[in-house]
Amino acid sequence: MERYAAAAVQMSSGSDRGANLARASALVREAAARGARLVVLPEVFAWRGPRGEESAATEPIPGPTTEAMAALARECSIHLCAGSILESVPGERRAYNTSCVFDPAGRLAARYRKVHLFDVDLPGRVSVRESDSRAPGTEVVTVPTPLGTFGLSICYDLRFPELYRALARGGAQILLVPSAFTFPTGAAHWEVLCRARAIENQCWLIAADQTGASPHGHADWGDSMIVDPWGRVVARAADGEGIALAEIDLAALARIRRELPSLAHVRLGS
Repeated sequence: MERYAAAAVQMSSGSDRGANLARASALVREAAARGARLVVLPEVFAWRGPRGEESAATEPIPGPTTEAMAALARECSIHLCAGSILESVPGERRAYNTSCVFDPAGRLAARYRKVHLFDVDLPGRVSVRESDSRAPGTEVVTVPTPLGTFGLSICYDLRFPELYRALARGGAQILLVPSAFTFPTGAAHWEVLCRARAIENQCWLIAADQTGASPHGHADWGDSMIVDPWGRVVARAADGEGIALAEIDLAALARIRRELPSLAHVRLGS
């Protein structure tokens, strides 16, 4: 399918899993009712709570959240990127931050575990160590679908162009970026990074972000967006929870790659 509508869902998730799932389901149904064939939810959309409670909030795949999202994809007859959840795995103390894509029949089409984890220690200011509670993924994941080939990533991955070039080499046409970008870094870098990843890989990019107050004591940026392969922001979510909706045109992508064949000219790292 060369033309279809896609949506980025913007949420303000908290520690009430039931409320988060109900809100996510309502927004996905709204997007589908507006014609979206592909819907992307934000990072950790199903549960965001205090870090000390994370281990109790993990779940396996398949598990309650992914089963609910599979049923939702089947109900709406859409491809659904279920943002990310904290995935528990036998034998691993830490959770994976995992994004799942479901097809319109509710089948799990792909699973991606976030590769890049954010660790920083600024004395007297902030200390964050994602790697204390989360395990890094190791695989680059693309998934061919009737809507084009999706390239999977999550939030902090956006700062690592090597991953996106690997996705492009793997055939990606639509980059999916469920996120929970914070306000300061979002204000400075979010749009720039989204547009850069789309431009340099000549891909559509769908970035679904968290918004509002984070349970970790900071504000999330929001500004969920869809970017075309020329780097134009073609849709944005308004403030608060909601949807950014735009038409994905794979013929336009093919034309841009044909008229500016930069991917064919890569000399390093190929």
